[in-house]
Amino acid sequence: MQTKHREASINFKQIRYLVKIVDLANMTAAGQALGVAQPALGAQIRQLESELGMQLLQRHSRGVAPTEAGKLLAKRGRLILEEVDQLHRDLKTLTDAAPDHLSFGVSPTMVLMLGDVLLAMAKEDMPDVQFSLIEERTPGLTDALQKGQAEVGFLFDVEEHAGLDRRAVLEEDLLLVTAPAAGVQNSNNQDKLISLEEALRHDLVMAGAARGVLRKIVAAEAARMSVDFKVAFDVHSITAMKAMVLAGKAATIIPYSLAAHEIDSGALIARKIDRPGLTRILYLVQRSARLPLAYEDQLTRFLNRTLETYLSRTAPWTRGFGPARSPSLAKISLG
Repeated sequence: MQTKHREASINFKQIRYLVKIVDLANMTAAGQALGVAQPALGAQIRQLESELGMQLLQRHSRGVAPTEAGKLLAKRGRLILEEVDQLHRDLKTLTDAAPDHLSFGVSPTMVLMLGDVLLAMAKEDMPDVQFSLIEERTPGLTDALQKGQAEVGFLFDVEEHAGLDRRAVLEEDLLLVTAPAAGVQNSNNQDKLISLEEALRHDLVMAGAARGVLRKIVAAEAARMSVDFKVAFDVHSITAMKAMVLAGKAATIIPYSLAAHEIDSGALIARKIDRPGLTRILYLVQRSARLPLAYEDQLTRFLNRTLETYLSRTAPWTRGFGPARSPSLAKISLG
């Protein structure tokens, strides 16, 4: 019957003790240098010899001398201890260098939906992180991330950029939003679908082509479907845009989040665009070279809670792609 070989159990403390004894050639001096009583030091070496099944030290009247095995273990042990000490220094340096400040970017629509709780959630979920909020549209947030003015952000329909990592986290419907029909109370059109071709027959108020991400989405789909697309009013202000629609002077194509209060109150009517459906994608984006926070787990908690809250407040017009999780040092590790 073959006997299984039992691996010897050696710990760093025993190696450190042996190296010090070999260096000083004296158990008493080694114990004093290590701050360990001589009996305890001797017991550790005897345990190590027992584990290895070989003698490491030769005792004599003048002190101790290593055997050949003891010399080999002490020589290799010094290298091991140097590596362990360097690892400790590197880990301490990494921990000391890890930032505890986070500049976080979000779009105006997320601020509209979460403005009453966003900063409170950041404080609750990241008590050890200094948090700064940056509110900008996608082009502005992209620029801030590229310049290092922000580390992480939620951006809608951001394109791929060198130096940035992104991951899609949710999809949001675009809706045709109009004033209720004249003289009609509690219009029931809100649950009805409308085709893109029908939606584009309205006089539309939308952001200009240069900065309007939503406008680009509509224009691209209209071109694909060979449907005429014209914007009657170029407006870069959300407030002015909604004022035009509330007055019945135009319609617009926006996500629910941009006019949630007016839609819920019945002041505006929202209809989902179908055939084809229009959506925008929210991405979690970070700088590729971002250092992890000292409290990265707190960031993960905040990201997931922010997404869950946004999804709950924009239902049923949004669908999530899974938990956010925290971006990692080497690319965005989101599942």
